Amino acid sequence: MVPESVRGDGRGIRHGAGERLRTAGVSFPPVTEHQDETRAAYDGVVELYASMFADRLETQPFSRNMIGIFAELVRGTGNLRAADVGCGPGHLTAMLHDLGLDAFGLDLSPAMVDHARQAHPALQFDEARMEALPVEDSALGGVLAHYSMIHTPPGELPALLAEQARVLAPGGLLLASFFATDGPEPVRFDHKVTPAYSWPADRFTELLTRAGLVTFARLLHDPASERGFLDAHLLARLR
Repeated sequence: MVPESVRGDGRGIRHGAGERLRTAGVSFPPVTEHQDETRAAYDGVVELYASMFADRLETQPFSRNMIGIFAELVRGTGNLRAADVGCGPGHLTAMLHDLGLDAFGLDLSPAMVDHARQAHPALQFDEARMEALPVEDSALGGVLAHYSMIHTPPGELPALLAEQARVLAPGGLLLASFFATDGPEPVRFDHKVTPAYSWPADRFTELLTRAGLVTFARLLHDPASERGFLDAHLLARLR
């Protein structure tokens, strides 16, 4: 039974869960250095980032249509509750809402969360770490992780995927988008905000499988940037 102090709002999310879980004697994993750096980096570019990406999907048909397919499949599960994990300024949370989902956004950056709340006051946004999501077990019909795991060092990625699997109901959907490489190993590169990693799609798929997710669709396409990495979108379903 979930203690009263950490119960959700009836929709699967625990408000202020960090402090409540500590009060209940449940400890979070220690914050790693890269998370501190990522948080600070995105806190410092909120307005610029929002101005660059708020309407970006208008020129990215592959991403836009994969998110549409994801939303349609989540609606088909009958569980409309969906998390936009690493939501940034909240534009994709709003898109999921417009596509018929009961969507909320989570982000490591408090400045991004503040911006998202101001830009989309009717929607819910909370600060959260991806390896400790403030969401009940098996609560969600879908999780969107749109390029939000690219800054995660390879050794820490399995924990993030396991956490996303934890919050999905059986049959729930995950759409993970990331930079892909043709090589056999993840590649670290200098992202404009903070260092990031590209992944071989097959390796990423293996990690999804280990987390209990079955990948049933993938889309790889040429990049629209100078980096030269492929853009990858993997759709997976919890067993």
